[in-house]
Amino acid sequence: MLPKLEQINHTRKRLGLTQRKLASMVDVSTSLINQIESGRSKPSYETARRIFEVLNDVEGKSSIKVGEICNRNIIAASPNDTASKVAELMRRHGFSQIPILDDNKALGLISEENIMHRMITGDSEIVGRTQISKMFDAAPPVVDLSTPSKAIIPLIRYSKAVLVSEKGKIIGIITAADLLKLID
Repeated sequence: MLPKLEQINHTRKRLGLTQRKLASMVDVSTSLINQIESGRSKPSYETARRIFEVLNDVEGKSSIKVGEICNRNIIAASPNDTASKVAELMRRHGFSQIPILDDNKALGLISEENIMHRMITGDSEIVGRTQISKMFDAAPPVVDLSTPSKAIIPLIRYSKAVLVSEKGKIIGIITAADLLKLID
């Protein structure tokens, strides 16, 4: 399913493309682009698809990549770490969650919320000695460093973090706070 045709004008302008340049890239007339944007003409499905493909390609090439905004100083825990050790790591670095890595493989994500929930439902001394392998959430998504930053916004909505990889090796982490830095 394609986006609404009204998006063409807005996206084209945001990307700094003229109607002439977009028409040239799509291999249609400038007049057709003008008519589509003004609502005077409805393009064929194929033409609309090509327009949106070109706009997406341009946006992908011009947007900031996750490798440019990720935090490359990853603070991670091991599955054998205790909750008290992980809580200290979070306090020391000011993080509310950290990934659980084992041999550069993402196993899960542990958060203050996970630990606090365990403290509420059990003895905090016992919780402190408990290995986090028994209390972490699913692993965060892993994306390639060349992924446009805009593409991970939906991932951040459902996961607390996104890990960034290069050639299969985890090299960084992005949280919602990192994405907020993109706001002008």
